[in-house]
Amino acid sequence: MITDTELVSQFSIELGEDYASAKSYVRDIPTQALVYIRSFTHKLASLVAKQHQLEFIGPNLYDRIEQLNQARLIDVTAIRTMHKLRADGNRGAHPEKYHLTQHQLVSLAEKSIKHIIDVIKQLYPLVHQASAPAYQFVPFDSLAGRDVCYRAMMHNDHHAQYLVAMSLKAQALMAQDQTGTQAVAPDETHNSQSNQDEMQRLFAQAAYWFAQAAPFEHAALYEHGVSLLHGYADFDPAKKVQHTKQGELLIAQAARHGIADAQALLGYFYLVGSEAFGADVEQAKLLLTQAAEADNVEAMSNLGVLFYEAGEYQKAYVWMSKAAESGYPQAQYHLALLLTEKLALNVGDNIDVQLEQSQIWMQEAASQGQLDAMLHCATTILHHEHATKAELEQAEHYLHDVIKYGHNVTAMIELSVALADGMLGRVDVVQSAYLLQQAKLHGNDIQRQVVAPLWQSLLMQIDSVIDNHCVTALQPSEGELAALQQAKHMLNLSS
Repeated sequence: MITDTELVSQFSIELGEDYASAKSYVRDIPTQALVYIRSFTHKLASLVAKQHQLEFIGPNLYDRIEQLNQARLIDVTAIRTMHKLRADGNRGAHPEKYHLTQHQLVSLAEKSIKHIIDVIKQLYPLVHQASAPAYQFVPFDSLAGRDVCYRAMMHNDHHAQYLVAMSLKAQALMAQDQTGTQAVAPDETHNSQSNQDEMQRLFAQAAYWFAQAAPFEHAALYEHGVSLLHGYADFDPAKKVQHTKQGELLIAQAARHGIADAQALLGYFYLVGSEAFGADVEQAKLLLTQAAEADNVEAMSNLGVLFYEAGEYQKAYVWMSKAAESGYPQAQYHLALLLTEKLALNVGDNIDVQLEQSQIWMQEAASQGQLDAMLHCATTILHHEHATKAELEQAEHYLHDVIKYGHNVTAMIELSVALADGMLGRVDVVQSAYLLQQAKLHGNDIQRQVVAPLWQSLLMQIDSVIDNHCVTALQPSEGELAALQQAKHMLNLSS
């Protein structure tokens, strides 16, 4: 019986190579595995189109899959699987924007490999006019990762050096995500200094290997520029501007070599202005379009912003939609806002349809960890008098994450009030007091003005229960009284 890799190779030798590479990196370098999966999906779409003599109207992968769908060349199940592979590939390119851990990335890559096998089995009869042969799935291993490290160090293999650096960068970004988190409750503890040291070590190692590979790999050249731009390695703070300019120039050099990520970032530089490049809308449009057509979701999203700011709302809608449908949460959030703010877009049958679409995209962005969308959805639930228990639990989860990852003062205030008033099915004055304390500490003058009356109200609520617990129907336990005293002490301490 043949293996799963042999099955894909029998379907297409070229696709078999991408599949073998993707599968080999799943356990150790899942971000690279997902990059290969995105490449696989591009090539699969091209193979099906070529067999049916279909000419694609553009290079964007979403558009190509939809063109296959509209031509009814493959069934809906295969179309959905290809869209899933495309979206997962995009997540691999930006794991930090989805707050994905290494374990979650590995799980995502493993599922994507299984999705590839599913779509190959579905399309095998279409391409070869025969049923897919029986096969045996070979378990994942970590041999490829070890081999990459060996080749990078012992053979000075520049592509292996780039792959090692990408793995280190992904780990560093995830460590950075955890280092920047904030406690939501007073009993949460973080070894922040240890996390910070680990993050800096990983970034520094990534910067070293990117620098080694940069003269030989255009993708590594781009990443070397990014490492200089963001200060991955320790350098003299007095030379920060010099390093920033150097990084931007290297990114521009990589963009000229056709690296889509570099084109997207250089387009952003031209959109907003930077150390080395002045604002130039036409250059920004050109570069962002090039990157967007190469399926870079950040470029699609920024292109949508560019058209929005120019008042070209239909074009903004087109590009934001493509990025949103590619699974990019930032674009999903901005598309939801666009649909709400510009109700004359006529993208649905009527205004109600457009508002419904806005709500769907906002919920989708929230489910993928977009912090502004999570806050929006949470506050909407809390202010809805008929919210279900499950919805309230979801709102609390969202607010916790917005505070944890975004240090958002509005979320602190919303969650504090909900806990003090029992809106979440329980009263937790200790956590409520702690959140008000953090909101007061991190808030601006206007936010502190909002906190002040809530602070006094919570103190009065606590004092009322403590002073009258013996003569009222409310009989708190010893543990509850201790919690009330702790909350009171916390509030008085920060007054």
